Amino acid sequence: MDPKSQYSLFSGCIHLASGLCVGMTGMAAGWCIGIVGDMGVRGFAKEPRLFVGMVLILIFAEVLGLYGLIVSLILNTKATNALCQ
Repeated sequence: MDPKSQYSLFSGCIHLASGLCVGMTGMAAGWCIGIVGDMGVRGFAKEPRLFVGMVLILIFAEVLGLYGLIVSLILNTKATNALCQ
C-alpha cells in the first residue's frame, strides 16, 4: 500500500469483514468436515452402505466455506468500487 493514498475507514471495515467472513466460514466448514468425517469413518466400518451418504454430507459441509468465499468476493468488490470513487 502506498502511504500517500487515501484508504478510507469504510474500505478498511469492508476488508476486515471480508477476511472474517472467509476465516469464520472456513473454520466452520473444517469443524463440520472433521465431525462428519470421524463419524462417517466409524459408521462405514460397521456398515459399508453409508459411504455415499457420508460423501454427500462432506460435500455439503465444504459448501459452507465456498459460500463464505463468495460473500467475501462480493464485499471486496464493493470496497474496490468505493476506492475508485
